[in-house]
Amino acid sequence: MSDLTVGDRPMGNGLVTVFGGSGFMGRHVVRALAKRGYRVRVAVRRPELATYLQPLGTVAQIQLVQANVRYPDSVARAVEGSDAVVNLVGVLAEGGRQGFDALHVFGAKAIAEATAAAGAPLVHISALGADADSPSGYGRSKAEGEAAVKAAAPSAVIFRPSVAFGPEDTFFNRFAGMAQMSPVLPLIGGGETKFQPVFVGDIALAIQLAVDGKAKAGTTYELGGPEVRSFRELMELMLHEICAKRVLLSLPFGLADLMARLTQWIPGAPLTRDQVAMLRTDNVVSEAAVTEGRTLAGLGVTPTALAVVLPTYLWRFRKAGQFTRVET
Repeated sequence: MSDLTVGDRPMGNGLVTVFGGSGFMGRHVVRALAKRGYRVRVAVRRPELATYLQPLGTVAQIQLVQANVRYPDSVARAVEGSDAVVNLVGVLAEGGRQGFDALHVFGAKAIAEATAAAGAPLVHISALGADADSPSGYGRSKAEGEAAVKAAAPSAVIFRPSVAFGPEDTFFNRFAGMAQMSPVLPLIGGGETKFQPVFVGDIALAIQLAVDGKAKAGTTYELGGPEVRSFRELMELMLHEICAKRVLLSLPFGLADLMARLTQWIPGAPLTRDQVAMLRTDNVVSEAAVTEGRTLAGLGVTPTALAVVLPTYLWRFRKAGQFTRVET
């Protein structure tokens, strides 16, 4: 137990269990918590594949334990003795037993119940697309997971980030990779869907502040960056950064859905029908969240601009000897 507290919340060297800590967002969260001085227990299905996280803190700071959110007993063991719990578990596309309901609903409920039983505070990561009426299964499952968390742990802090960007992200890196292999990039629905990309480091800082006790208990925060851009604008920005000129081809939703129907069963398929459905809805912070201070700014975090971070990792997609940006 820490000797430094905020109210009755342990800080500094308290123990924080992080589920899903081996993913893209997870490594940034583990780093932020370790830098703050917390001891971090990273609960993952395959601990032997997550040893790269240990250098993010001191030898005694980061512990890897086995847990599978589909099995409540393993979740309870991972939570035992924790001063706070963070749930980052989630998938954008279903695969085998790693389905939306299993992870976003059943898993979220298991973590919330175990955390409540342990008497620890919970920080739950959802998504801006969470909506019981969402056209996508992803969005509906995220909303159902939030409801399960609130029922089991009413004081939980819930964060709904927009698409996260940063080194190792699966958004800009993915499309930059596609641009290297193809002269054409598809714009589903004409590329009009709006996003508010948020730097993964800002999300990690928000989570650290919530663990510190700086977020309002039982509150849902919406996390977005300082810019709202259409999908087309984001692709243009990405091409500008990698010094490439590609044809941006508008693809109607109906045709995109048909293509996904035919290819989504292929391992590593670039697009699923559910992802097409997600693109029918804008992914931006609501006016209500801004007015009520349920944003990064409300937590005292200044959102990081795309232009500050993208050049630091997209440069590697530029062809050798090609340094002059081109207009797209």
